Amino acid sequence: MRRYKQRGIIMKENILFQLDMCWQLYLYHMNDLKEAEALWVFNSSGLQVYKQEEGWCIDWPETESYESGPPSIAWTLWHIIYWWSTALDYNFDKGTLKKEDIPWPGSVEKAKATINFLHDKWVSYLIDLSDADYLSKQYAKWPLSDRNFSDTALWLNGELMKNAAEIGYGRFLYRTCAK
Repeated sequence: MRRYKQRGIIMKENILFQLDMCWQLYLYHMNDLKEAEALWVFNSSGLQVYKQEEGWCIDWPETESYESGPPSIAWTLWHIIYWWSTALDYNFDKGTLKKEDIPWPGSVEKAKATINFLHDKWVSYLIDLSDADYLSKQYAKWPLSDRNFSDTALWLNGELMKNAAEIGYGRFLYRTCAK
């Protein structure tokens, strides 16, 4: 058992270190992001959020094929809100949240505030978990219910890194194509 405890301490520190690296990339790409840039779409079939009379609508992909094109930055921000909200709800709360329950906040600034709140809440859980919690399945209910919690935390770090890179790529596309 001592071997696992030592491994858990290293694992927790590494997960938090990796999350901080991913967070720094996210913050870098969010610097000075404007509404027009966030809502711009490279291709009209790309995933996006858009305003209708009844409020904001969020695309949900039928498949993840390349033909749809890159998503808007706003959609990617919503996607971060979606998976972080869902991970927090399923792994540490009731586990009843559905994608339809997670709206687009309505602006880049509100999305940033929501993501900052979710990040801080997630970090507080990660810090408070014991070594045994990281190695158990007790808090691993979504998206990897058949794995231990450390795998869930690592998945979330990877998802944040991927989404941060998508935001950066979207900004490159906007700066070169939306003229």
